[in-house]
Amino acid sequence: MVAGQIGNRSMRICYVADGASIHTQRWVNYFARKGHEVHLICWKLMPGYEGNVNIHLLTRLAPKLWAVSKYLSALLWVFQTRRLINKIKPDIVHGHFITVYGFLAAFSGFHPLVVSAWGSDILVDPKRNLFLKAIVRYTLKKADKITCEGQNMGEASIELGGEPEKIIDVLWATDTEKFSPQQRSVKLRGELGILDSPTVISTKNLEPIYDIDSLIKSIPLVLKEIPEAKFIIAGKGSQEVKLKELAKSLGLSDSVRFVGWIPSDQLPKYVASADIYVCTSLSDGGFALSTKEAMACGLPVIITDFGDNRKWVEDGINGFIVPLEDPKVLAEKIMYLLRNEDVRVDFGGRNREIIIERNDFYKEMEKMDNIYKDLAGRYKS
Repeated sequence: MVAGQIGNRSMRICYVADGASIHTQRWVNYFARKGHEVHLICWKLMPGYEGNVNIHLLTRLAPKLWAVSKYLSALLWVFQTRRLINKIKPDIVHGHFITVYGFLAAFSGFHPLVVSAWGSDILVDPKRNLFLKAIVRYTLKKADKITCEGQNMGEASIELGGEPEKIIDVLWATDTEKFSPQQRSVKLRGELGILDSPTVISTKNLEPIYDIDSLIKSIPLVLKEIPEAKFIIAGKGSQEVKLKELAKSLGLSDSVRFVGWIPSDQLPKYVASADIYVCTSLSDGGFALSTKEAMACGLPVIITDFGDNRKWVEDGINGFIVPLEDPKVLAEKIMYLLRNEDVRVDFGGRNREIIIERNDFYKEMEKMDNIYKDLAGRYKS
């Protein structure tokens, strides 16, 4: 059999990935709907997977003593993953997030192997300690293909031992049919108590790397000038209690809505029902999918200055780029957009056009499908 001869027949694809991530779910469901036999190895799960997806849950030892047992669980997962992959006998294995599931997939010894870098696994974790750096190097060395989004992640992968010819650019892409201005909901705005209020939304998880602190610290400055403004802070995370206490201490209880984790089928409605999107991340791989989704919904965006952000957002043209950890500048840009509806509309219209042209989910997944077929065909030769 020649390379690529797998042709158009269905493949057996095994993902080793975080089953509680919407990113994983979108990839897995896409290929399941395409008619491939899809398996997912993970240790936690979110609702919403297609009924024909084969789920394999890893054993989590002593959940009530997780701080003690997580290392033993991780050791068990290494052997469980290898055993499951040997049993599934896939055409291809794809590990998502290098330092956890990517490593589990790599240690199985299976080929062809694709691994995907998500951001902090390449940009942050290797700097934390030598152990994580060694895991990243091992995983990249074992992979047949490495998918990254953005120049910063590709360069970091090469610095960590990834071979340049293995690295391919596959974008975290947007379903522009789901994320669109038509999702705006008067009913939802009423339920959130923002019906007649200009509203800012953040959809990043409540973790230190996303610096929601800076957004909250900017809010009193905005309210001083525009007291009717409202802020929706979505997501969950380790800083939830701390951030809620910060908002309370600043007297923001009436102006801020902590709405928690938003189910994927509800997220487009929440984003489109806001007027401005803000992302205060300190780091991200490539260009954040959450920002793309907001752009697809026709929102102007205010984002921090790192990674590939300037390749997608021109300051003052379709959004604003602000310095890291600078609540004052962030507040100034929020106030400018809240005061100028015509600018908001202009920025938002440009943003939707950019995402439709450059970041279509189905085009990126078709690219991935062809990569799978090529690799699987080579190893069937």
